[in-house]
Amino acid sequence: MALKITDIGELTTFNSDKNRIIRMTGMDMIIEEGRISEIDEGLPDADEKVDASGRLVTPGFVDAHTHSVFAKARADEFGMRISGKSYQEIADQGGGIRASVKAVREMPEKQLLELTKNHLEDFLSLGTTTVEAKSGYGLSTESELKSLMILSKAADSVAINVVPTFLGAHDFPHEFADNRRGYVDLICDEMIPAVTKQGIAQFCDVFCENGWFDVESSRRILETGKEHGLKPRLHADEFVASGAAELAAEVGAFSADHLMHVSDEGIRKMAEAGVVAILLPGTTFFLGKQTYAPARKLMDAGVEVAVATDFNPGSCSIQSMPFIMNLSCLYLGMSVEESFKGATHVAAKSLGWENKVGSLEVGMEADVVIWDVDRLEGIPYHVGGNKVHKVIKSGRTEVDGGK
Repeated sequence: MALKITDIGELTTFNSDKNRIIRMTGMDMIIEEGRISEIDEGLPDADEKVDASGRLVTPGFVDAHTHSVFAKARADEFGMRISGKSYQEIADQGGGIRASVKAVREMPEKQLLELTKNHLEDFLSLGTTTVEAKSGYGLSTESELKSLMILSKAADSVAINVVPTFLGAHDFPHEFADNRRGYVDLICDEMIPAVTKQGIAQFCDVFCENGWFDVESSRRILETGKEHGLKPRLHADEFVASGAAELAAEVGAFSADHLMHVSDEGIRKMAEAGVVAILLPGTTFFLGKQTYAPARKLMDAGVEVAVATDFNPGSCSIQSMPFIMNLSCLYLGMSVEESFKGATHVAAKSLGWENKVGSLEVGMEADVVIWDVDRLEGIPYHVGGNKVHKVIKSGRTEVDGGK
């Protein structure tokens, strides 16, 4: 069965041959067996037809940094932040990651699965067709494996690509509060081998930050992960310049994420090593902070920049990539095309999936969004609602009329 998308107004995508975003008008698209087979003017009819009626057509978004498996939102912490408490102070009072850990450990698997499926369906309705999703709210071998299994089962029942990441090094659980070295030993000696045996996670991530996992511990965890076939990525330099960006370059990480306080040396080394920067302006916005990551400085130094939501229960409840594009333009100093490229092609590259998703090119997965706008600028412009008209995932319509 072949599907034809016709009467496309503007087709906007990254183009591999030209190495930039291109905009085309008057195009048709043919999809066969879940992949794009032709893009050209005046293509012949196919078995099925979707009339874009002059609308904008783009690839589905690739959200390369999410924490989608959690049991309970932490809306109470929003009020605490408004009253003046910092992220660190809330964590010290029993909130933050540890509060989510308790909830995940206690919630039955069936209930946690339904919540995670709902999160993935919400992503899809907003035009995201691929998500990286982390564990990290279990912080025990049993609960981390449980979280990864939830991701696998949810991915089987929702039409969205899920790239699972093991994030056992997200925080120190309460039972290891006074034995941090012991928890690092547990991650390296027990968790990582068990995660590898389970066979779901593709990446190993670490929250490398002063007060959490220092550079030495992070290096050990990431190198152990590499030995077991888990590709490295890390949370880096969110609160201070901790040396995490430099470590990302050293271990050959696919990405270093956050980077609000990255050093000049860290930027230089990331550029040399080809580490993708994943910037998360939604977190800075949601936490009410003023220091956004230096996107222009990173790009000028030769670092490729992706943007993502950082969807999680505490520090960023945003799932909308159009809103992230808006923040990237307003506060990171990125152009509309740069933010779009960062939300599609570069994000896919940070996962090693740039030959599968993130652009509309012959041979790529047919992950297509038809928008109720007529040009790319309309995506970040309309931030108060959902302008998705249709989402076609692997050649099948999964969202129609925004539902």
